[in-house]
Amino acid sequence: MQQPVATGRPASSMSLMDAAKTCFQKSITISGRASRSEYWFFQLTYLLTVIILGVIDGMLGTPLILLVIAFIPAILTSSIRRMHDIGKSGWMMLLMMIPFVNFILIIMWFVVDAGQPHANQYGEVPTNTLN
Repeated sequence: MQQPVATGRPASSMSLMDAAKTCFQKSITISGRASRSEYWFFQLTYLLTVIILGVIDGMLGTPLILLVIAFIPAILTSSIRRMHDIGKSGWMMLLMMIPFVNFILIIMWFVVDAGQPHANQYGEVPTNTLN
């Protein structure tokens, strides 16, 4: 039987609810790192919230945009912390202002299987557990 290779990465992915809680709790800090599962599960939470609020808004005709706007700080900081996990500066998010290049480059970075498997200048390896 083959022994698993120690990568220095979290043994399991973060759950959807844990990712949402973590990103909202850390929505005012850009220090540290966000694992791939934390980042993508939070993006999924945002997408589901927008869809559900869109349906409610369509049925009731009430503006629920403020609830969607509440996600903006958490989205920005989780994106910056995801950049930190792969060893890049959060300032690289400014590449989002360049048409066409932004989507390909940023998605390629965020989808990469793992961040750096060791501590880097931005912090320790994410644990995928709530603190």
